[in-house]
Amino acid sequence: MPFTPPVAEQRFVLTHVVGLPDLAATDRFAAASKDVVDAVLEGVGQFATGEWAPLARIGDTVGAKWTPEGVRMPEGYARAYRDYVDNGWGTIGAPEAWGGQGLPFALQTAVLDTLGGANMGFALCPTLTVGAIEALLHHGSPEQQAAYLPHLSTGAWTGTMNLTEPQAGSDVGALRATATPRGDGTWSVRGTKIYISFGDHDMADNIVHLVLARTPDAPAGTRGISLFLVPKYRLDPEGRPGDFNDVTVVSIEHKMGLHASPTCVLSFGDTGDCVGELIGLEHGGMRAMFTMMNNARLNVGLQGVQVAEGATQAAVAYALDRVQSARAGGTSRDPVRIIEHPDVRRMLLRMKAQTQAARALVYYAAGQVDRANLGDAEAKDRLELVTPLAKAHGTDIGNEVASLGIQVHGGMGYVEETGAAQFFRDARITPIYEGTNGIQAADLVGRKLGLGGGSAFATLIADMRAEAKAPELVTLVDACEAVGGHLARAGQDDRLAGSYPFLTMLSVAACGWLMERQGRAATGDDDFAAMKRTSVRFYLEQIVPEALGLRAAAMASAAVLYAVPAEAFAA
Repeated sequence: MPFTPPVAEQRFVLTHVVGLPDLAATDRFAAASKDVVDAVLEGVGQFATGEWAPLARIGDTVGAKWTPEGVRMPEGYARAYRDYVDNGWGTIGAPEAWGGQGLPFALQTAVLDTLGGANMGFALCPTLTVGAIEALLHHGSPEQQAAYLPHLSTGAWTGTMNLTEPQAGSDVGALRATATPRGDGTWSVRGTKIYISFGDHDMADNIVHLVLARTPDAPAGTRGISLFLVPKYRLDPEGRPGDFNDVTVVSIEHKMGLHASPTCVLSFGDTGDCVGELIGLEHGGMRAMFTMMNNARLNVGLQGVQVAEGATQAAVAYALDRVQSARAGGTSRDPVRIIEHPDVRRMLLRMKAQTQAARALVYYAAGQVDRANLGDAEAKDRLELVTPLAKAHGTDIGNEVASLGIQVHGGMGYVEETGAAQFFRDARITPIYEGTNGIQAADLVGRKLGLGGGSAFATLIADMRAEAKAPELVTLVDACEAVGGHLARAGQDDRLAGSYPFLTMLSVAACGWLMERQGRAATGDDDFAAMKRTSVRFYLEQIVPEALGLRAAAMASAAVLYAVPAEAFAA
């Protein structure tokens, strides 16, 4: 089934949720005029449909392959990536000083939304590069920025993030990779990193690895971690890729999904000749890496939107085409398209509403990035608060919608040839990487509820309450305030036990707030406006009340979780 870029939806959300016209009224984002935004959305839609979407199938069935010379991408990927670079799609949000267009991060988010909707695994490559750019912009030296940012900004070179090691997954402080001074201002890097997305490929001239490692005599735990820039190829005196930098691809993982994205095991310094440069201060690695990770978490939430969009389009197309059974209660016994059956319509409408809600939440967070970059302190706090919501709830929705897509297809959804199963397989990693959704929930109740002495949470509640009109939404906002206050006072075990239900409650409330806003703005008589109003109504009447049912779980004691010893779980 061909991919259709959701341009009308993106334009609507950018206008009514992000407030892009207000951003364009500032000097920094003055180039983001309506004509430019329309040209970007239409242009990337045509590009993604013509070049990236047709590669999604071979990306899944053939996938990236390990060879002794490095990872080789499926046929067509290198050419399609070069076209991405040559057409300037990597430059949308990059700073003008380094060859970018300096457009809003929210518009860049829409570009990645389209690319990932067409081919989610492929789009992970530029998504990681965006994070590398952010880390170097905030923490790199002027020399590092001059040497690497012009090439990363175009996408001619790609970036990676290297945290995880075999013994150190979510516990980053347990990593063992080392960096020792070479005496010339550079460092000798040694160690093994696992689960490195696009850690190697044959689409770009160089790959810029950002690597967490320990320096000699570093303190234990996260306080002793530093961040290093380790290119696949060291730069020659002219700044071009030169000598191989002793970064070896040991293997790539055999995964449930995302087959177009090579997930690599990388070995640094096997021959003692891996040279890295310190980014920022020694032992300041976690601060620098979180700059990249926070960006990545929003973009992983966006992956939930991407896969939900693709799964929804596929399910709608199938339901409009598949004829089976007469409609119950009808006067005719002739079979009808399955979209006429109430339960199929329920699933499709839920898919549409959830996808639109997730997009609104992630785009809203992206707009807070732009406002924070303009110096808005309240937007900075709001961004910190909604980042775990966007990452966790966006990916939860991606999984739910992909599963519903299989259900709409029926038995054919379980057959690989229809493509419905790929959305589900690709989606399943998103609640896991870039900080599991459980970690996002723990971050929400452990750090974000108390941000600014609780003012960030209180302000969000106040903003939602000021706009909310639907009684279901008003009730949910009140419940979120009550549960948030309870968790802020609770002991740590109780707080963590209720963290995930609370994250879902608050996410649905935020989505309901943004959906209701869109419903008021959808005043036209066309199919788009009618579908928008119906999706909003469904969300407020059916999905928002579901979240209210989580209140008991969010406020429950952790005692029941520890009512039996650990060994009893094996009973």
